[in-house]
Amino acid sequence: YKAASPRFDIFFIMPCYTVSIITMEININCDLGEKSKHHSNKYDPDLLEIVNSANIACGFHAGDEETMDQVIKIYKKNGVSIGAHPSFNDPENFGRERMDLSSNEIRKLIIDQYEILQNVALNHNDKVSHIKPHGALNNMACEDIELSMTLANIIKEIDKDLIYLVPTGSKMEEAAKKLDMKIACEIFADRNYEDDGNLVSRKKPHALITNPEEAKKHVLNMVKNQAINCHSGKQIPCEIDSVCIHGDNLSSLATAKAIKNNLTDNKLKLKPLKKMEKFIK
Repeated sequence: YKAASPRFDIFFIMPCYTVSIITMEININCDLGEKSKHHSNKYDPDLLEIVNSANIACGFHAGDEETMDQVIKIYKKNGVSIGAHPSFNDPENFGRERMDLSSNEIRKLIIDQYEILQNVALNHNDKVSHIKPHGALNNMACEDIELSMTLANIIKEIDKDLIYLVPTGSKMEEAAKKLDMKIACEIFADRNYEDDGNLVSRKKPHALITNPEEAKKHVLNMVKNQAINCHSGKQIPCEIDSVCIHGDNLSSLATAKAIKNNLTDNKLKLKPLKKMEKFIK
């Protein structure tokens, strides 16, 4: 702007700013293909239209090659990425009972389940892009750095490009970072947390969040703040790349829809794990 004056000219220089708007990426994952006496997989097709990544049971806690094949056929139409969901070999207890196994036994357990799913995926000209341990195996590794290091070394040995999906703030995350792995840190949409960052035991009455409205608020708060919401009200800062919805809860479908809509309404960009910017740079 220039203002005329009899003695001098005054110039006002307006600063020019370039504003860069960064859209935050997030992933929704779900445990699928878990047909067993404990759980029906009838909602799998509906969930595969909502989630971005599927953790597929490999037959040791639930599912079989037929259910793996069904999930892969459906996911290919929806652009979902697939991962192996290995467990203790314990279908009787849905992989939720703790077991004391040697490192060699753990190694065989993980590799066998990965290879089962990978072979099914190869029949569809695709491949497994991530791994996420299931149930008691996952819970034990969250607390035990030795077991976490064992799992991380096995997964890196299988394929250094596999994305390792781990609970945020856990010993699993710590071990994976030591090995410089591709890590996706997850929170649980339908579970409450203790003050130490671990999940509330399913044996406690407040372990699960079954109300979709409560779950969507729980998730959005954690994602935006990059912090775990503990049941006590405490918040623990953490990294969050993915939100897990358990496919074996009665309210899974309604919860998944509510969370997806709420995240997109709040301008978050949903992507399969293998297509997130942090993994394709």
